[in-house]
Amino acid sequence: MTLSTRTNFLRFHNGEQSVLQFANEEYEQRLSGLRKTMAEHNIDSVVLTSMHNVAYYSGFLYCAFGRPYACVVTATDSVTISAGIDAGQPWRRCFGDNITYTDWTRDNYWRAVESVTGSGQRVAYERDHISLLQLDKLKDFLKPSEIIDISDLTMQQRMHKSAAEIEIIKHGAAVADVGGYAIRDAIKLGTREIDVAMAGRDAMELEIAKRFPDAEYRDTWVWFQSGINTDGAHNPVTGRKLERGDILSLNTFPMISGYYTALERTLFVGEVDEASMAIWQANIDAHELGISLIKPGATCSGITAKINEFFEERDLLQYRSFGYGHSFGVLSHYYGREAGLELREDIDTELVPGMVVSMEPMLTIPNGQPAAGGYREHDILVVGEEGAEDITHYPYGPEFNVVPV
Repeated sequence: MTLSTRTNFLRFHNGEQSVLQFANEEYEQRLSGLRKTMAEHNIDSVVLTSMHNVAYYSGFLYCAFGRPYACVVTATDSVTISAGIDAGQPWRRCFGDNITYTDWTRDNYWRAVESVTGSGQRVAYERDHISLLQLDKLKDFLKPSEIIDISDLTMQQRMHKSAAEIEIIKHGAAVADVGGYAIRDAIKLGTREIDVAMAGRDAMELEIAKRFPDAEYRDTWVWFQSGINTDGAHNPVTGRKLERGDILSLNTFPMISGYYTALERTLFVGEVDEASMAIWQANIDAHELGISLIKPGATCSGITAKINEFFEERDLLQYRSFGYGHSFGVLSHYYGREAGLELREDIDTELVPGMVVSMEPMLTIPNGQPAAGGYREHDILVVGEEGAEDITHYPYGPEFNVVPV
């Protein structure tokens, strides 16, 4: 059967399956963990709809463009559900089976899902992702006897990284460093933020292609900010031209098969004034304190409290704008978040070996005050049996990051 045949859904297994980012055993292990959770909660099938969970359990990272996607898992099957516009690519890039739904009739997506789950079953879903509209359709088409939210349980599984995941995260951290050096080399008086950002992005994409020749390449990006644009961690790139004495924020984000890593550094163009140096050094000291606190047995809230105390003693706590770090894995700036592993006051998760977290304190001094701007350093640490390994190697601090121009 071809895509031109007027059917609600079909298996369009076109071509040969590609080399996935991880071995089959890795996906089998992840699905085994999910099925253990299903058995413990008497769940018949799981309908995963988020980009991060579909990618985590199947290897397929979808591009929604307004269309719904899924990975449906039962006790025996794992099936990605994809739109006809993608043809055979989802099957080539997933572990397990794939069903393509067509747009000949509205809601063929749910008909395809129901072909796997059956009707009248206990169905788990992602409450933190699915829309009210799609939840109503889940109930209409699957007629579940009960629905169970599984989003927190899948997040807890994703927080504990396998050896294969840690390996790809280490590659990502190294690629981020490559982007950082390319950005530093591109910093010149009068150069636009966008030009510097492109230099970093291009260097990272070339490095990813060299390290992973069988991968798909997308979503790697840079936020390079200068002057007042440094006040927010996620401020987009602009055409602002660099001036002597500018504070800069270097942020490189390589993406490898859905896996996010980051490097973030404070820099200055040519020179740094005394007031700015004092704030910068205070944030560096907090960064080093935070790195020393990341170890097995520490809690997210406990680490946060100690860094808060450090800043409060220096009358700087009011300039902190967000938490001190977060988990890494299948996430990006538009999908995924392992909220249970963020370094904040309200999260008491205990760090254990296999978790990967950042340390990234940031102080923002308002415009018009001495030392105005945003100061941020960011390292990635892999929690081990006794301590933590810092896998970020681009230098921080004024010795390397006051860039001569």
